[in-house]
Amino acid sequence: MASLKDIRSKIESTKNTQQITRAMKMVSAAKLRRAQQNIVNLRPYANGLLSVIADIAETNRLEHPLLSVTLEPKKVLVVVLTSDRGLCGGFNTNACKAAERYYRANKPVLEKFDFIFVGRRAIDYFKRRKITAIENITSLEKVISYTLAANLANKLLELYRHGEYDEIKIIYNEFKSAISQVVVNEKLLPVDVSQARKASLEMGAGAHFSKDMIFEPAPELIIDQLLNKHFATQVYRTMSESVASEHGARMTAMENATKNAGEMINLYTLMYNKLRQASITTELIEITSGAEALKS
Repeated sequence: MASLKDIRSKIESTKNTQQITRAMKMVSAAKLRRAQQNIVNLRPYANGLLSVIADIAETNRLEHPLLSVTLEPKKVLVVVLTSDRGLCGGFNTNACKAAERYYRANKPVLEKFDFIFVGRRAIDYFKRRKITAIENITSLEKVISYTLAANLANKLLELYRHGEYDEIKIIYNEFKSAISQVVVNEKLLPVDVSQARKASLEMGAGAHFSKDMIFEPAPELIIDQLLNKHFATQVYRTMSESVASEHGARMTAMENATKNAGEMINLYTLMYNKLRQASITTELIEITSGAEALKS
């Protein structure tokens, strides 16, 4: 049985841990507010850009390499977004398991299947399973910016345009709320304009471009520039979604850890009081027994 000193040490240690988890929760909450505001501002722009691309393509019956759909892709590249740090519940594990399931299901039927890992947790997870990536990116939370997303987008575009891959997908945690993050397997390339009308309805916009509209410069040039901008924006949006989801998951995990620490402190305190009372009772019995022995 643990001594009173051991239980006091456990209580102090648990209190220190509780202070750390409470502080981490507050830090994540502050970061979450900024990340959530970024997502709220970015989503309408990303959806609106895709809607404009779809309208131009449909109105002018344009074809573009980034819009052509391969019915049965044989070469697939998957980008997996995770974090560099843990202590955020199932945030990283859920994304990695979804990517692994997709890999196991499709690897045997594809000619080529590669990964790009963003975040140390994805690198470590797949390293233990002897799966390597063609490129690893870390420090996403510290250096997340449109420039970083544009650089990654340009690399993916070059790989796709040179025929290295028929399809490029991204697996990440989509931010719903501070307590809800959903793992999404989204196709980045080729660009799926079928979702544009749905996005327009969500934004409350239902109007199309007129077929008689005259474009300057040519619609082919406009749509090419918009597609490049759209792709970089989508990569940046998914990174922002992942970062916001990470802060939300960590805030929730640290809140639960703080509550659990409080319950442990109460349990240890109860044990300490019981042992202390038992010790006092034993001492009283010994004193009483000694006094009775002297009388007799």
